[in-house]
Amino acid sequence: MNSTENAGESKLVSLPRQGDLRHAAEYRFAVELSKIAKLAWPIVVTQLGQVAMTTTDLALIGRNGREAIAAAALAGRIYLVGVIFGTGLLAASASFAAQAFESDNLSVLRRSLRMGLWIALLLSVPIVAVQLRGEQMLLVLGQPPDVSGLAQQYLSGMAWGVAPALSFLAIRTFMSAVNRPEPVLWITLTAIPLNALLVYWLMYGKLGLPKLELFGAGLATALVNWAMFLAGLWFATLCRPFRDYRVLAQLWRFDVRLMRQLIVIGAPISFTLLLECGSWSAAALLMGLISTKALAAAQVVFQIWAIPFMISSGIGMAATVRVAYAVGRNDRPAIKRTGLAAILLGTLIVAMLMVAMISARFEIAEFFLGKSVDDLEATIGLGAHLIVISAGAIMSMTVYTIASGSLRGLKDTRVPLLFSGIGYWLIGFSLSYLLGLKSGLGAVGVWTGFSIGAAVYAALLVLRFRALASRLARDADV
Repeated sequence: MNSTENAGESKLVSLPRQGDLRHAAEYRFAVELSKIAKLAWPIVVTQLGQVAMTTTDLALIGRNGREAIAAAALAGRIYLVGVIFGTGLLAASASFAAQAFESDNLSVLRRSLRMGLWIALLLSVPIVAVQLRGEQMLLVLGQPPDVSGLAQQYLSGMAWGVAPALSFLAIRTFMSAVNRPEPVLWITLTAIPLNALLVYWLMYGKLGLPKLELFGAGLATALVNWAMFLAGLWFATLCRPFRDYRVLAQLWRFDVRLMRQLIVIGAPISFTLLLECGSWSAAALLMGLISTKALAAAQVVFQIWAIPFMISSGIGMAATVRVAYAVGRNDRPAIKRTGLAAILLGTLIVAMLMVAMISARFEIAEFFLGKSVDDLEATIGLGAHLIVISAGAIMSMTVYTIASGSLRGLKDTRVPLLFSGIGYWLIGFSLSYLLGLKSGLGAVGVWTGFSIGAAVYAALLVLRFRALASRLARDADV
């Protein structure tokens, strides 16, 4: 047989092999997709349960009038800033715990939860102190005295639930890291009706309880946070498989080295989250400068924003754990596969949700606006138009949230902080200001600018993840 025939035979042999490799890669991708979905769904439903509790609070508070709901909204902003900062630091423990779990390093796994609980305790002190001075902060920011006073009532009750809320988040992170997020879901679903009942009883003085109004609503939320934390602690210490990890062993031992690592990795996450939230607050301020109608229409988008955000956030948490698993077992080629599978899953789910929202955009706008605004028909039309424009920003948010979660699995958090500043502030805010206030496009211009910034941010994070994952895979082949 001559060399040409040998070459032809070699090509015929290699084709099936290449096909086998392709099918094997597709199979591994499908398996990873199913594992992420299995881990993510209870996390996502838990996230949506948190939204349900907040919505219930606002619905019950709204019965006390517009001033009460305005006060609750302002108080919620102050409360959210502190909780977001704590969330970032606690999110860092997910990668440590997941890597330790996959590599069967129980010592690091226990210490990750222990330091998470320490972070929750230490952070709660300044956060509570700030919330107990919330009225003074709001007055400095030019808010009406009567609304600021009502907001302080709400904060005075909620403040005492910060420590258990952050501690429950630490337990939740641990349970997700060991691939057992279901107890957190059960606790959250139980907490939704409990929260509604306590808010109703304490606000309106039912069952012989004193009528505490907004303070009662905040206190009810704090009590529910304590109940959720104690239930999570019970699962983590007494129920299988968690009790085998002995998570509270040497609880009072402070691990300075691990705490330093969590702060170094977690602080950029906290500041990134604050930059992202701050950018959308800036968008609301720009809308307010344009007109009351523009601000009211933008609120429609802000209201529906929570659902896709919670979905992408839950999948992003699952991506952190799954990427950290791949790192923990030193399966470097699986890192890219895991991140891309998570992004695909989130994009498909949110895309279907956005199709439904766009189809019902006029009904959604009318539902949230009701009869409460002047020039109702025009405002509903603008709100519906902004829902269509926001679809791109929401899809970009989905991608960057999940890509950011994947990067956290690699403990890469500083560069995403830089990208957030570039995408949202340098590009997004600048374009929103120019398009919305200088070019005459108004609300559409503001939203377009921030949508472009979100798209740039998402693209930068995806490129960053692909570059890091490809480099790790190449290093494994050397």
